Amino acid sequence: MTSTPIIYPSIFSTFSHLSAGQSTRHGGVSKSPYDTLNLGKSTEDDPTDVAENRKRYSAALGFTPEQMAWSKQVHSDQISIVDAPGGSEGYDALITNVPGILLAVSVADCASILVYDHANRAIAAIHAGWKGTVAQIVTRSLALMANTYGTRGTDCYAYIGACIDECSFEVGPEVAEQFSNTFKRWNPDRGKFFVNLKKANTAQLLDFGVPQAQIEISPFCTLVNAQDFFSHRHSGGRTGRGMSAIGISA
Repeated sequence: MTSTPIIYPSIFSTFSHLSAGQSTRHGGVSKSPYDTLNLGKSTEDDPTDVAENRKRYSAALGFTPEQMAWSKQVHSDQISIVDAPGGSEGYDALITNVPGILLAVSVADCASILVYDHANRAIAAIHAGWKGTVAQIVTRSLALMANTYGTRGTDCYAYIGACIDECSFEVGPEVAEQFSNTFKRWNPDRGKFFVNLKKANTAQLLDFGVPQAQIEISPFCTLVNAQDFFSHRHSGGRTGRGMSAIGISA
């Protein structure tokens, strides 16, 4: 449970030139059902309120909204190599080694993964719902960082943000069949599978060689803690969007 506007991952705390954080739903100006720190432009919230919220969120990370890079996400496995701030469309992961750019992904139950390669000063912000997780978007993002910046797993630190947890992520057979038994649990009372997005995305980090000790996993579930995080499933679809963002100081 938290009432803070932003959660700052401790895994990045030793890097003074790095800023990263996941927003909660607190500390903004939006009205219900987007109360209060809605950062999503694709909602029906007042755009003026969203702009003010983005200003507050960026400032808390030491950036301005004009320094933010984001994409209209489509639950794909597409990754953008970012060299300038601004919006795009069709990407669910962003990578860069350019200081002064704040990479941001939107979430409202999906997992967000922030990565920092300290040897090459490269970063990634990744949005992984169940489709992105199945498509190995974390693996693909790390591979592209390796090809682009020379990233190695041992040099990476990662944060997996609050998302819908295994205790709440009930899915039908068409989704469950796409996950191995390692990442799902059958509940005979419910007659449903429950999927563990955090575990599945952690496995992709580990497989790339990121040490377990260099991975931080949020203890929060967006559905269980819907008073603190936006949850698409909890709200029935009409809700705001949180963000996870990472940037290197210019």
